[in-house]
Amino acid sequence: MTMSYGARRRLAHRLPFFYGWVIVAVAFVTLGLGANARTAFSLLFPPILKEFGWDRAMTASVFSAGFISSALYAPLVGYALDRFGPQRVMPFGAALVAAGLVLTTYATQPWHFYLSLGGLVVGASSLLAYNAHFVFLPSWFERRRGLALGVACAGVGATSILLFPWFQATIDGIGWRAGCLTLAALMIGLVLPLNLAFPLRRPGDIGLPPDGRAPAHDAASATAASATPPARQWTWRSAVLTPAFWYVSGACAMGLFAWYGILVHQTKYLLDLGFGSRLAAYALGLVPLFAVTGQIGLGHLSDRIGRGWVWTLSMTGFALCYGLLLVLPLWPSPALVFLMVAVQGALGYSLAVVFGAVPSELFPGADYGRIFGTIALLATVGASSSPWLFGWLHDKTGNYVLAFLTAIAASILSALLVWLAIRDGERRNRAATMATRPPPASHT
Repeated sequence: MTMSYGARRRLAHRLPFFYGWVIVAVAFVTLGLGANARTAFSLLFPPILKEFGWDRAMTASVFSAGFISSALYAPLVGYALDRFGPQRVMPFGAALVAAGLVLTTYATQPWHFYLSLGGLVVGASSLLAYNAHFVFLPSWFERRRGLALGVACAGVGATSILLFPWFQATIDGIGWRAGCLTLAALMIGLVLPLNLAFPLRRPGDIGLPPDGRAPAHDAASATAASATPPARQWTWRSAVLTPAFWYVSGACAMGLFAWYGILVHQTKYLLDLGFGSRLAAYALGLVPLFAVTGQIGLGHLSDRIGRGWVWTLSMTGFALCYGLLLVLPLWPSPALVFLMVAVQGALGYSLAVVFGAVPSELFPGADYGRIFGTIALLATVGASSSPWLFGWLHDKTGNYVLAFLTAIAASILSALLVWLAIRDGERRNRAATMATRPPPASHT
């Protein structure tokens, strides 16, 4: 049931804390199930391979096709969130993902999986996952933006440690189709109603400033405080003409290349090395669980030391993760698996909190939803290509060595590109700030 703006406004002004933390709490749950719905592909990958006998590249390309379809969603998501708000877009996304999970249980041909598991589950989860939240959630906070994004993203980890072992147990016990149906029920029973009730685009919609920091005396002054413009209001056209836009898009693409390559292939890789399915499922679930501390801690740290340093730490985490994966065949021990999981989650997954914060600080303005939607579209090239490429390289070489080395190179490139983006963006915003200052008074 949808809560009216008036009801939300009254609730926001009666709460003993800032309403933005209610938005964060709903995002915690939505991200936890929305992002993990597509991550569950890693657990579906082995039984689908076994049942249908297709090669790895073709089967993994279902995930890639999903991210290609999310490229079509990306600019529309930003536009829809700007125009209609999360209280309409998020429930629609939950319904699409649930429909995809149900339809997947009837799939028997590759194109069936491309449409259901790929297009509707992996693709439509972009309406519930990181990119969608990064359009509106940063506007609720300024001083504590990194912390707020970290807490919201921590929902992925808190959910995963319960969801994935249960999902694997369901697959082992009564089949992967039953797991899809119960996950669909969670989407309809939990994610959809929560997002109908609480989220809003920006704090000014209910007469509050960002962070709830200003002691506004009335609705008009609160709205004015939340709408104070930055030195430069970026339009989509002005943003895409800057080097910073293309640097940050490249950094996002290379970061997601590293993220989603291992996300899809990790479970199968561990099974190939002789580890049991339960350990592989716990490993997949522990990655985002370790990310809880990393995302909250490093999100808060990014408020203090800068987003670029945390981005670099994240990509260092992914590079270390892939290095440990290369060592695993030589020393196939559970201890090394959990070390790999720890650096991947605690460091690598902290990319999520700066992935949204860096563009929002480079390109503030009314067009930000469209700007970020375009960045997300370009970043999808990285997310969609690595699952297929890893599978193709394995089919050609018989192992993942070349795939993992490629991901290490992508991690290094991502860190370099984000620094170039930040330096260019700071220079342009500094120039814009100087241009808006009044000339000094003459003393003659």
